[in-house]
Amino acid sequence: MAESALRNVTLGQILDETVQKYPDNDAVIYVDRDFRLTWSQFGELVDDLAKGLMAMGIKKGEKVAVWANNVPYWVALQFATAKIGAVLLTVNTHYRTHELEYLLNNSESENLVIIGEYRDHDYLSTTYELIPELRTQERGNLRCPKFPHLRRVFFLGAEKHRGMYSMPEVMGMSAMVDDDEYAARQDSLDPHDVVNMQYTSGTTGFPKGVQLTHYNVGNNGYWIGRNMNYSADDRLCLTVPLFHCFGCVLGVMACVNHGTAMVILEDFDPMQVMIAVEEERCTSLYGVPTMFIAILQHKAFDKFDFSSLRTGIMAGSPCPVEVMKQVIDQMHMPEITICYGLTEASPVMSQTLIGDSMKHMTESVGPPMPEIEVRVVDPETGKECAPGEQGEVCCRGYNVMKGYYNNPEATKAAIDGDNWLHSGDLGVMDEDGYLSITGRLKDMIIRGGENIYPREIEEFLYTMPGVQDVQVAGVPSGRFGEEVGAFIILEEGQDIQPEDVKDYCRGKIARYKIPKYVAMMEAYPMTASGKIQKYKLREMAGEMFPDA
Repeated sequence: MAESALRNVTLGQILDETVQKYPDNDAVIYVDRDFRLTWSQFGELVDDLAKGLMAMGIKKGEKVAVWANNVPYWVALQFATAKIGAVLLTVNTHYRTHELEYLLNNSESENLVIIGEYRDHDYLSTTYELIPELRTQERGNLRCPKFPHLRRVFFLGAEKHRGMYSMPEVMGMSAMVDDDEYAARQDSLDPHDVVNMQYTSGTTGFPKGVQLTHYNVGNNGYWIGRNMNYSADDRLCLTVPLFHCFGCVLGVMACVNHGTAMVILEDFDPMQVMIAVEEERCTSLYGVPTMFIAILQHKAFDKFDFSSLRTGIMAGSPCPVEVMKQVIDQMHMPEITICYGLTEASPVMSQTLIGDSMKHMTESVGPPMPEIEVRVVDPETGKECAPGEQGEVCCRGYNVMKGYYNNPEATKAAIDGDNWLHSGDLGVMDEDGYLSITGRLKDMIIRGGENIYPREIEEFLYTMPGVQDVQVAGVPSGRFGEEVGAFIILEEGQDIQPEDVKDYCRGKIARYKIPKYVAMMEAYPMTASGKIQKYKLREMAGEMFPDA
C-alpha cells in the first residue's frame, strides 16, 4: 500500500474536516441525560474551550492532566488541547494519592483537570490534600513546592471550587483570543508533535509516560475504523474508559476519522449499554470479554433489541468460543473484530477482519494493521521466527511512540536500532500471517484489561512497617484472567495478617492493584544462581488459594 495511505495531519485538522463534511449529523450523545451535539456544535464547543485554555496562558507543549471518567467535556478537551498544541495527559480514574503524586511529578505537568468524585473516591479531597496551596493562592498562579511545575487546576464541570477554574469560566475567556491568534497557533503545529501522553508500566520498572503524536493516533484511529467499515451512518456505543487508548483512540479517533456518532457512557453498566444500543440504534459496541458476558447474562437481556448492531471491538483478553458465538448470534454482531496492541504502539498493531473465521476470531488477534509491520522474533538472538514458532512480538511503522517522557534509556530498551518496538509479549504467527498471543516475557499482571507491574506494588509494600521482603505475582482468575498476589516475608517477631496488608493499601494505591491474595512466606523458590522464580509462586498460588 502506498505511503499516501497515511495522513500527515493534526487531530484538529481531522476534526475540522469531519465537521465540514457532516455538520448536522450527531457527534456526541449521552442517553442518560439527553445530551446531544451535532458535529457543528461539537466543533464550536472545542474551539471555545481551546481559545479559553489559550487565554488562561496554556502554551504549546504544556501537559494537561485529566483525571476524570467519561464525562461530556472529556472528548471536547481531547481536541481542544490538540488544537492549541498542548499534550493531553490521561490519568487512570482508579488512581489514589500515591499514584497521582508520582504521575504529576514524573510528567512535570503544568495543568490538572479533575472531576468531583468517582465511585467511592473523592477527587476534590485528594487534590486539596496533595495541593493545599489551592485554598490560599491566587488562581492560575499556583506555586506548590511538592509540584514545582504545576500552575493551574481546573474543575471539569460548572461548579466552582476554591483555587480552580470551572469549564464555563474557561469558555468565557475564549473572547480574549481572536481568530487570527487561534489560527496562528494551529498553523504552528506539526503532525509529529506529541499530542497525548499515557502512563503505562511498559516492560520494566515504574509507570512511564508514553508520548504519542497526532500522526500516531490519528492514523491508527483511521485504520481501526476502516477495518470495521465505519461511516457517517454508524453509531458507536462507547462503554470503555476514555483515559485508556481503548476509549480515546479505538473509540474517539476511529469515530472522528469517519464521522461516526459517539454514544458515550460515563461508566460501564450492562443495563445502560442495552438502553443506549436500543434507543440510539447503535451499530457498533466495544468492550472486554467480561463486559460482553455481563450483558449476555443480564436478566433483562431478552427484553432489548440488538438488531441494529453489526460490528465492534473486543479486546483485553481472549474471548471464549461460546461467548463469541453468543455475541454474533444473540447480539447481532457478525462483524465484530478483535484488536491487539499496547500503548506504546498507539495502540493497535493487529486486528481481525470482517469475514474472518471463528477460529481466527477466538484464537488469534488478527493480521497486522495496514502500514504496520509485525514480526515474531527469538528473544535471545533477535532472529525472525518461522511460522508456528513462539517468540517476542515486535512491530514497526507509523504507530510506534515518540518515546517515554524524559526516559531515553527506557525508550532505547523498548525500541531497537532498527525501529522495532518490542512488546514483551510472546506470540506465534501462522502461515496466513495471523498473530496469536501465547504469553509474556515480562512479569506484567493483566487484570481484566488493566496492566499492573509487580515491582510498583512491591516497592509500595516495602514501605509497610514489619515487611522484610515482598514478591508480587499474578494469580490465575476465572473472572479477570489474573488477580494480584503478594508473597511476603515478615521481619522477625512481626504479626501481620493478610487483611492488614490490604488495609495498608486502601486509599493509597488503586483498588485494582491491591492484592486480592496475600501469603506469608518463610522463603521464596530460587534458581541455583539465587534468582526468585516468580512462575513457581504463580504455580504455588493454585494450592495456597483454592478459591482463585
